[in-house]
Amino acid sequence: MTPLTSDDFTAIRLSLMVASSATIITLPIGFAAAYLLAFSNMRGKTFLEGLINLPLVLPPVVVGYLLLLLFGRNGWIGSVLNQFGINVIFSLKGAIIASSIVGFPLLVRSIRIGMEGIDKQYIQASRTLGASWCDTLISITIPLCYKATLAGMTLMFARSLGEFGATIILAGNIPGVTQTIPLAIYQYTSTPGGDEMALSLCMVSIGLSFVVLLMSEAVNRKMSRR
Repeated sequence: MTPLTSDDFTAIRLSLMVASSATIITLPIGFAAAYLLAFSNMRGKTFLEGLINLPLVLPPVVVGYLLLLLFGRNGWIGSVLNQFGINVIFSLKGAIIASSIVGFPLLVRSIRIGMEGIDKQYIQASRTLGASWCDTLISITIPLCYKATLAGMTLMFARSLGEFGATIILAGNIPGVTQTIPLAIYQYTSTPGGDEMALSLCMVSIGLSFVVLLMSEAVNRKMSRR
């Protein structure tokens, strides 16, 4: 394989930053959404579930374009952020937002499955014994669905590492600023003679994803023994 350049290492670093940030930022929101879908009987639950899962069926380019309209200078959110000097378009913040939106359904779905597998009698017994909702959440719900939460975080992180379509629309492909591994691979494939460099980055991407899966499995096994 062709040795990686300094720009390639920067793309790897940015990919890890985007994936980590997207996973950490969306975890509390994803956990709350999963809890709502698993335990709530509110009206409009089906609509909310469909809205959350929409990025799974929409082309990433469509998601990116909708985010561009939303966070653009004349967009609902972008116009407000501009008043505070915050720019999302063509920035690392845009790449994090794009990855968060695209990977969010995977995080929610995984955690929800774990919550729905909890025996409701445990929760009912906890509330009957006088535990508050917060105490029940901390002592019952979270410990019993930690595997699903870890699996969701792993899927979210891996999906963010490979995000391309929404990122290139919202954040652009700027080397050293927003160019992640998939965007760098795309640039190499569009450049004459860049196939070998693209292959090198592909192997790095595969290696990172594989390491993430191995680490997740190792942590899962360690916690299961406890």
